[in-house]
Amino acid sequence: MLTREAILGARDREIVAVEVPEWGGTVLVRGLSAAQKDAFELSVTGLSGRERNLENLRARLCALCIVDAEGRTLFEEADVAALGERSATAIERVFAVARRLSGLNDADVAELAKN
Repeated sequence: MLTREAILGARDREIVAVEVPEWGGTVLVRGLSAAQKDAFELSVTGLSGRERNLENLRARLCALCIVDAEGRTLFEEADVAALGERSATAIERVFAVARRLSGLNDADVAELAKN
C-alpha cells in the first residue's frame, strides 16, 4: 500500500518534448496539476465568480503547460495574448499534448465551452 509520503512525493506529472517546426525547435510540455486544472476549468466556465473567459483558450493552456528543463513555466499570464498571436498550427500541436497530459479530452473541452 502507498503511504502519504509516497503519494505526495510522487513525480506524477509527465513532461513530453513536442517538436514545433513553426517555431524552429522543441518545447517541453507538462500536464496541469489537479489544482491548476480546476482553476483553468473554473476560468473557462465562469463558475469561479469571475466572468467566463474563452479568449485565447488554447494559448492559456499552453502557457500553463510549456516548461523549461527544470519544470518551471516559461510564460506568465501577461504573455498569453502574445502567445495567442503565434501560429494556430503550432499552438494546436502543443495544446493537443497539454490537453492529453492534463486529462482534458474533446468532450471536456466542448463541455467547458458550452457551459
